[in-house]
Amino acid sequence: MDNLTIEGSAKTPTVEFKASGELLLKGRSIPENSIEFYKPLIDWIGNYGGSPQGTTEVNIQLEYFNTSSSKCILDVFKKLETLSGTEVKINWYYEEDDEDMLEAGEDYQAIIDIPFKMIEVEEL
Repeated sequence: MDNLTIEGSAKTPTVEFKASGELLLKGRSIPENSIEFYKPLIDWIGNYGGSPQGTTEVNIQLEYFNTSSSKCILDVFKKLETLSGTEVKINWYYEEDDEDMLEAGEDYQAIIDIPFKMIEVEEL
């Protein structure tokens, strides 16, 4: 299975989804068309689900995302929920002064049946 790598830009996050079970989403997410941007990520997770690693670690290091991205990120998490044969863990990174990003992570944690770890960092 191929890795999925998307170079980040001013409006889109860096994506590094590795077949080794390490998934990274980092940066800003304010794409023109969120659904179009996130579709390959959701499709990749679906393919990965055919033969996942024993552990799948998802690192979310977003400094900002807009409303349409938040729905798509939820769709990514829902797709991760459907995986079987792997233990999925989500690491939600937020900057120490960013209450909004912490709350966003807590909101996802309340909706999704996957363990979340909130990780405070000085800077993303």
